[in-house]
Amino acid sequence: MPTNEQWGHVRDTLAEAKGIAWDGCHKIYVLMDDEQMALMAEYGYETLLPVPEDTASEALDILCDWYEQSCMLRFISSIRTVKGDPNKGFDDLIPQGADDEEDEPEYADENDDEDEEI
Repeated sequence: MPTNEQWGHVRDTLAEAKGIAWDGCHKIYVLMDDEQMALMAEYGYETLLPVPEDTASEALDILCDWYEQSCMLRFISSIRTVKGDPNKGFDDLIPQGADDEEDEPEYADENDDEDEEI
């Protein structure tokens, strides 16, 4: 599960956001500028909501609902427009895999010892 610190980062980011978007499966975005709002509309995101000032807490509730409804590949990232390198505009707020349980330890197979001579 995402940590309280991660959800706090989402909340803090929403205070400056222009909108939020969800693809209906696992991609959840916090949009930081008007250009990103326009791009998401252009990309066909049907679940695209503005975040008016003073409604960040309502937007956080919506993001929590979207996150719970998303498939196991879910993540929340913020996006801001960065001229020249659009990839620099992404910030993982809750990264993909945040729900993964701790990896189980790998145990060596008794019959898989490469050093053992037969």
